[in-house]
Formats: sequence, structure tokens, C-alpha cells
Amino acid sequence: MTGKRARWIIAAGATVVVVGTTSAVVLTHVASGGEPPAAAKPVATAEVAKSDLKEEENATGKLGYGKESTLSGKKAGTITWLPSRGDVLGRGKSAYTVDAKPVPLFYGNLPFYRVLNDGVDKGPDVKELEENLKALGYSGFGAPDEKFTSATAAALKRWQKSLGLEQTGSFDPADVLLAPGEIRVSAVTGQLGGPGAGEIFKYTGTARVVEAELDATKQSVAVKDAKVSVSLNGRTLSGTITDVGNTAAEDKENGKAKVTVQIRMDDPAATGDVIDVPVSVRFTKQVHRDVLVVPVGALVALAEGGYAVEVDEQGKRRLVGVETGLFSGGQVEVKATGLHAGQQVVTTS
Repeated sequence: MTGKRARWIIAAGATVVVVGTTSAVVLTHVASGGEPPAAAKPVATAEVAKSDLKEEENATGKLGYGKESTLSGKKAGTITWLPSRGDVLGRGKSAYTVDAKPVPLFYGNLPFYRVLNDGVDKGPDVKELEENLKALGYSGFGAPDEKFTSATAAALKRWQKSLGLEQTGSFDPADVLLAPGEIRVSAVTGQLGGPGAGEIFKYTGTARVVEAELDATKQSVAVKDAKVSVSLNGRTLSGTITDVGNTAAEDKENGKAKVTVQIRMDDPAATGDVIDVPVSVRFTKQVHRDVLVVPVGALVALAEGGYAVEVDEQGKRRLVGVETGLFSGGQVEVKATGLHAGQQVVTTS
């Protein structure tokens, strides 16, 4: 080692430790002004490269149809027909039948909680009823609002007639099942001949989605609407994050807290017909483009703070102080005056 390098180390605080080894190496011999002992074996070097560096995290997941929910009916009578697992139900379609009469599906988030007919008080449930009637082609009451009028009753009677029901102009919460939108039946829990009031079936959404379990400490890499890569049966597909859970659940296998991230496949057809299959998801939070990178094992930690790399130029070595950036995949972004792609740096990995 040259005298110039020894002075550089002394000026920097005289002591450095090498990052990436199982023990700290203290260069006290250099600090005292002497020459370091001859190397016992040739050192490993790596090339300073210019590349794109990504902050990434991998997680396991499952391809399916997302969260499962339960639909229960309130209709008194006997179940005479049920849908099958995998059936897709939309607004106005019969969800099941009671005493051979259909109980259709309506869309909404507010449970119907009272009988609605001409003369009832205003309420958001009236508006929800009118929204469904209008979407099915039964209107005449103008824009849906919270007031039940004779025009609402007339539209309701026309809808009842189309289903072969008694035309009362009165709506009972038991007359329909309510879901947020189009659904897919995931499991039938009601029984033919059983009571119409009670749990009828379980359902999911109709879109193919991936649910991935991400370490809660790395939740920041998952951002809603961001793109991810999904590996399925040897293929890499793209997806978009639609939801990031805000409640962490403990993984019973390793005791770590996990959050559930839901991902919509950008090309649902590309997944084929498989469901409930394991997948691997790669999250990318940020990308630093066209930066200098070296192996993490090339970093030398200075005792007084900061890092350096040891440049090897035809057997002559010198320390160059660096500013570190993104760490990813065993590589680290570095910035330094005089450091350029193609140089060799001493590394432990």
C-alpha cells in the first residue's frame, strides 16, 4: 500500500471495517504509518457497473377470485332451486327460489331494513330500490331519490309482473338478495327443501385476482395501483395492486405479521382456467436508472461514518469515499467523484 493511501486513511479517522464479512477487520497497522502485511491470497474483485437498480420484494400468493363472503336470505318458505358453484349472478338474476318463486339479486351496500310502499318516510333505502329498478328497465319516477311515490309503486308492480309475482307495489327486504355487484357463487350452503331464511351460498367477485401475503415490515413496497410481476406455472404475467390490507395478521408458521395485498391480473385470460394455485409476486417500489452499482460486499465502512470502496488498478489499490443509494439484490448504488463503470473494486462477495 502506498504512503498516499495510508495518509488518506489516517485523515479519515484511521480505522475502517469491511462490510459483508463475519468479522470486523481493523486496519491498525496502516493507521500507525506502517505497511499492511502481505495478503495471504489474492483478493476477489468485481467490476463497477452502470445499471438500473430496483427496490424489490418477493412474496407468495394464491390465484383465485378474492375474498369470500356469505349471502343469507330472509324469505319465509321452502327452497326449491339453488345456483351451482361457479355460477355468475348479475343484477335481476334469480339467486334462488322459495316456494317456486324467484328471489332476485339486487346491487347495493345498504341492507334493506323495512317494507317500502307508498307513504313511507324518505330514506336512502328508497333510492337504492329505485336505482335497481331503473337499471333493470323499470322507471317512470325520474332520477332515483329517497322519496317513494306512486310512480315508484307503478315501476315496482311492472317488475313484480315480469317475475310472475303478485303485483302489490310493495317491497319487502326478503324479496331480494343484496350484493355489491356481479358475483360468482363459490360454495352452496343452502339445501333444497330447507328453509328460505338463512345462509344460502358463499360468493366472491368475478375477476381473477391474486392475494399475496407480504411481511408487514415491508408493506411500503406495495402501493395501490402500482404494477407487479406474477409468476405462474413458469410464466411471468403483469398485475395491478387494487388493495393493501391495513390490518396485519400473524403468520402461524413463523410468527411474523403479514398483510394481505390484492392484485388484479391485467390479462385475466392469460391465467387460463386454473384457480387456487400458488404464485410468486414481485413488488417493485422504485427504480434508479443508469446508476453505478457494486456488490454490497465491496463497501468498506469507515469508523467515523460513511462508506468507501477499494479500487484495484492493476494491483494498486486506493480507497474512494462513496455515497450509497439504493440497496437491492446484493447490489448497492454508489456515487463518487472519479469512480466510473469498468473499474475493479475489492469485494467479499
